[in-house]
Amino acid sequence: QVQLVESGGGLVQAGGSLRLSCAASGRAFSIFAMGWYRQAPGKQRALVATITSGGTTTYADSVKGRFTISRDNAKNTVYLQMNSLKPEDTAVYYCAAKLGTLVFDYWGQGTQVTVSS
Repeated sequence: QVQLVESGGGLVQAGGSLRLSCAASGRAFSIFAMGWYRQAPGKQRALVATITSGGTTTYADSVKGRFTISRDNAKNTVYLQMNSLKPEDTAVYYCAAKLGTLVFDYWGQGTQVTVSS
């Protein structure tokens, strides 16, 4: 089992930046693949970015060049640096973890990000 707690959400103007954090507890964090998802009102949850245990990253096309996912295994934390934010980035952002599975098994409670125009 792994428990995930997100933080760092809030209200920001378009063009601004936020950094989300996801603190993990439980089993060895470093061996998990981690991801960030988001869910906007009336829309399905969508993948934003992933990072493997080895540090390989992937991004949704909509955030490439603006968002950066990273991890600090010593702190059991994964980050999502979000720059050049747009109103369409407004959503609840969720941290997720998986170990050897195709889908993410563990989820945080989410943190709200609101970008005003």
